[in-house]
Amino acid sequence: MREFWGRLPVIHQLRQSVGLQRGMLVTGLVITGVFLLTALLAPLLAPYGFGQLREDGVSFGAQQPPSSAHPLGTTVGGYDVLSRVIWGAQTAVFVIVVAVLLSIFAGVLLGLVSGYFGGTLDRILVVVCDAIYAFPSLLLAIVMSIVISGGESNLIGGVLAAAISITVVFIPQYFRVIRAETVRIKAEAYVESAKVLGASNARVMFRHVLRNATRTLPLIFTLNASEAILTLAGLGFLGFGIEPTSAAEWGYDLNKSLSDVTSGIWWTALFPGLAIVLVVLGITLVGESLNDLADPRLRGRRASEQAPGTVAEISVVPGGALTAGPGGLGGLEPTAMLGDEGREAQA
Repeated sequence: MREFWGRLPVIHQLRQSVGLQRGMLVTGLVITGVFLLTALLAPLLAPYGFGQLREDGVSFGAQQPPSSAHPLGTTVGGYDVLSRVIWGAQTAVFVIVVAVLLSIFAGVLLGLVSGYFGGTLDRILVVVCDAIYAFPSLLLAIVMSIVISGGESNLIGGVLAAAISITVVFIPQYFRVIRAETVRIKAEAYVESAKVLGASNARVMFRHVLRNATRTLPLIFTLNASEAILTLAGLGFLGFGIEPTSAAEWGYDLNKSLSDVTSGIWWTALFPGLAIVLVVLGITLVGESLNDLADPRLRGRRASEQAPGTVAEISVVPGGALTAGPGGLGGLEPTAMLGDEGREAQA
């Protein structure tokens, strides 16, 4: 059981990390975990509904300061700020999951086909993805949101519109990574052997190439998740997000609190903005830490710094790490470190 848990992606990287790197990874995991739990338990944690304006026939009131009934105050529209922040986490998770899954499916499939077959199809897909990648991501998301939903919609339509808008932005990233890996892997000996043995193109692509070309996807996923939250908040802030009566969205709440800031009403903008900053920070810390741990040069540097004065078990040869015998490094025979000429000279 211990070996199983040790092989899990994040647990394995956590055991590899040391010092400041481990602190960054743990901090990011804690913030991200709180964010996911808040989204999952939003119906239990939120004191009111995201679109609720009154309780027992009594209106909440607009721009009310923090109190026992409303710990974070109320917005200019009369909504409870704490409830909107909690429900906004659920909306963000929905959009992240839908957007990243759609972009991974489309980007991986297109990159795999383009890199494996090449030719005219490859050139066309590369040009199209480069053209999409050249556009500012937020501007492209705004255009797609207008085309899909007209700029405003209900929960399902709004989530799908925001997710598809973000998907179009992310597809070129996955396409370029998978295509580059596919071009490299299809020239490997085991792929050529599979072709010689009569394996079909589909079997070679999905059995041998795909499984080895997707190792970096978890890293891209974490980095894109934080960008998806920023893009969703940007769409809501500019007025192209989800209607407030359909779902809570942090960017929309920030947009409506602009006039409050100049009037000294700080609570309507502080807490939605703080939620965006903390969630993006947590996911970014996880993504950057995993990215650093995936770099063998940084792993070797951390291993050598972990135990000063000792030789790290880091190998640059296929045989694995060099380990000493029972006598330690000092017990190694000098002749084992010499070439043929050195042995003849000692003889």
